[in-house]
Amino acid sequence: MELPEDYKEGKKDFLGAKIDLRKRPFIPREETSYWVSLAIEEIKKDSTCLDLFSGSGCIGLAVLKNIDNSYCDFGEKEDLFLEQVKINLELNKIDNHRYSLIKTDVFSNINKKYDFILANPPYVALSRINEVGDDVKEFEPHVALFSGFDGLEIIKEFLSKAMLFLKDKGVIFMEFDEKQLKDIEKIIKNNYSKYEFFKDQFDKYRFIRIEK
Repeated sequence: MELPEDYKEGKKDFLGAKIDLRKRPFIPREETSYWVSLAIEEIKKDSTCLDLFSGSGCIGLAVLKNIDNSYCDFGEKEDLFLEQVKINLELNKIDNHRYSLIKTDVFSNINKKYDFILANPPYVALSRINEVGDDVKEFEPHVALFSGFDGLEIIKEFLSKAMLFLKDKGVIFMEFDEKQLKDIEKIIKNNYSKYEFFKDQFDKYRFIRIEK
């Protein structure tokens, strides 16, 4: 089994941010950059953001690189990936007053509200593990990929709590697997009234925008 090319190179560009991969976080994907670019169009200067399930920190870094005076907290439960986020913040020369690193399992250590919560949670269903590429299973972190039998375990927890961490008129962007759309809609109907599903550049439903 050959090491993925991005790990070989040790770095990747993500919407103008340089992403170091030496700690082997989940490799940033094209479909993620697509919805993050749309979120960036909406995020204004001075906005406060939370990049939850940060991994490499690519999502929050793209915000900080592209939006003047924006602020972003990076929430991640793995110490190794928090180290990776710190490396990438320094690599991109982000002033330390513009961010904080928070060790958190979903919202366990979050104690403030945000204008935007940007989330790419683990969402691959263990029931579909055979559809995952062998190189992904071999080399990429399973903690960033899998979330229970149906892939919804962490998404359910995230969506049940996220509203409590949004300011008035705050917005959530969350990535998911297209096959989970109907199940996610059932979950959010209990907590949210303003939401819309969107397709990615490959014409697959890939992310949801939810407004408080």
